[in-house]
Amino acid sequence: MNEFDTIVPRKNTNSVKWDTPIKNHEKDSLLPLWIADMDFPTLPAVQTAFCEYVNQGIFGYATFPNELYESIINWQAKQHQYTLKKEDILFHSGVVPSIALAIQAFTKPNDAILIHDPVYPPFAAVIKANQRKLIRNQLTGTQTFQINFELFEKLIIEENVKLFILCNPHNPGGRVWKQEELYQIGLICQRHHVLVISDEIHQDLVFSPHIFTTYHNVDTTFKEHSIVLTSATKTFNLAGIKQSMVFIKNPDLRQRFKTIQKQLCQNEINTFGMIGTQAAYQHGEQWLMDLLAYIKENIQFALNFLDQHLPNIHYMKPEATYLIWLDFSDYQLTNSQLNKKMIEEAGVVLNSGIPFGSRGNQHMRLNVACPQSILETALQRMAQVF
Repeated sequence: MNEFDTIVPRKNTNSVKWDTPIKNHEKDSLLPLWIADMDFPTLPAVQTAFCEYVNQGIFGYATFPNELYESIINWQAKQHQYTLKKEDILFHSGVVPSIALAIQAFTKPNDAILIHDPVYPPFAAVIKANQRKLIRNQLTGTQTFQINFELFEKLIIEENVKLFILCNPHNPGGRVWKQEELYQIGLICQRHHVLVISDEIHQDLVFSPHIFTTYHNVDTTFKEHSIVLTSATKTFNLAGIKQSMVFIKNPDLRQRFKTIQKQLCQNEINTFGMIGTQAAYQHGEQWLMDLLAYIKENIQFALNFLDQHLPNIHYMKPEATYLIWLDFSDYQLTNSQLNKKMIEEAGVVLNSGIPFGSRGNQHMRLNVACPQSILETALQRMAQVF
């Protein structure tokens, strides 16, 4: 039996994924395949590192160990051919908090910030929360997302955009942006003095033959107008440890970011975050390979099921992530009707598409990072209803 086939009970563990839908809808039988965390235990080496720390019984202040920096540098070099120095690496509690801090460090209230549509909903939320002007560039395509570069540049010029938040690999579409696409983004942003924040949290969850390229590796000059955000938490199912990295190679940008961090007292992270990240990067390579094989199989299982039993639900086959973007527009339901039908009739919880942007209309996002038996049951429930 594959280790990822094991069902770990998560109800009544204060799990956002499992307990929130049931609490809100009072249906104990709901199957949650929505928020992007996995139903798989993290690798044993991380669990062991946590246990060793707990067993010593003292949880005082901790410094950033050199071994943590080395694990990050080595992982990025081996997995992504990305060269980092210790001074390039800052730590923060998460990618979205890092975006919020960058917005405060590099823009002013009412400045225009550009994102794609659709894209991960917290991008828009954090822009609005910081009283910046939200600008959306609609992605094109039905089989796979494409960037309309003409519109992209037009919006930057007309709205005087100061900052662009890139999602690579893309959530929810699963696109791994090609190097030439990233180069085009970079040239436009350079031309108009736009800072780029590249959210690369799904960088490790890429399926062959697709190749992930970190934004800093696209062109040697791109490091001057950008910062890169990532974390071990998405790869190794560690969202609760609240830890991420901020890679800033431009010394001026790095100092501005660090200044705001200190002003807000956000220059420390959870000790479990340090321990988990270090252990994952030191010991997680084989576990990740096994995980990717399982997720790839789950994706293909889901797509085959949709083709056979639910041909009116269209989809984008992901090149990365464990998320599938589903198009329900053939059913001609409103977003609220679609969400209600999914929960009340099918007993399945997916992410509604509309928070991702206007292109999320009549769409939903499916998370396949669960034992295949759970995925199969959820799909069968959907087939009975749709």
